[in-house]
Amino acid sequence: MKTSRRSFIQKSAVLLAGTALLSKAAFAAVKSGEIVGLQLYSVRDDMKKDPIGTLTQLAKIGYKHVEHANYIDRKFYGFSAKEFKKVLDDLDLKMPCGHTVMGKNHWDADKKDFTDAWKYTVEDAAYMGQKYVISPWMDESMRKTYDDMARYLDVFNLSGDLCQKSGMKFGYHNHWAEFTEKLNGMKLFDIMMQKLDVNKVIMQLDIGNMYIGGAKALDVIGQYPGKFELIHVKDEIAVDTKEKFESAILGKGIIPVKEVLDICRKTGGTKVFIIEQESYQGKEPLACMKEDFDVMKSWGY
Repeated sequence: MKTSRRSFIQKSAVLLAGTALLSKAAFAAVKSGEIVGLQLYSVRDDMKKDPIGTLTQLAKIGYKHVEHANYIDRKFYGFSAKEFKKVLDDLDLKMPCGHTVMGKNHWDADKKDFTDAWKYTVEDAAYMGQKYVISPWMDESMRKTYDDMARYLDVFNLSGDLCQKSGMKFGYHNHWAEFTEKLNGMKLFDIMMQKLDVNKVIMQLDIGNMYIGGAKALDVIGQYPGKFELIHVKDEIAVDTKEKFESAILGKGIIPVKEVLDICRKTGGTKVFIIEQESYQGKEPLACMKEDFDVMKSWGY
């Protein structure tokens, strides 16, 4: 997640029209209550080397919200919840959501209760001021059969109950298997949408991952209107690799991102738009994050 520069003459010829269009978009009103943020996996190497410096650069770009992707042993990027909250507060950054995989080790089937590790995950998320605790993966062992998956979706709903006690919602973030794999003749994604309690468990729709899985966001949002409180804003380009696609700067790829965002805003029920770019086509990640931020702003987000 490359377009050559136009010549000076071409730029000059469209300058007036382009300026008018940009001005109109730039002053488009961001709807009240909407959040635009960045998934920090987009700058994972920078966060590993210098988390405070990286967050400082993101704040300078203009980001106000981030979504974490690193919570290990009760630490966010190596910081305790208290320490990391101070880092964010000092930079005027908020973290409304975060990714932590909820696995089989987080549920004690004998006790019919969550393990301390997951309870701590929810506790620390609440301390950080999160509104959503999101699991970005479902292990294959949890989806071998329809009954296996149904059983773990019941646990997802129970996680929704646990999060709700702290004023949060539990969520799941799709990759592509949810659209390529089937159980009992149903796509995994459709099973999830059928069995999850949407009042407590949300689906964070990744519009790039689902494209890789052969699904189109416009179709899915039309199928499930009002069901996508959060989305991952992502574009994809075709590449000559095993994966066939990789993420790119917004508006540079195959996905009609602006159209998807507008539909999300109108009928998708979307309030939180999280940018994610995992590949950079030779550019520096932070430079890409600046371009993505500027594109979203020009689109009125």
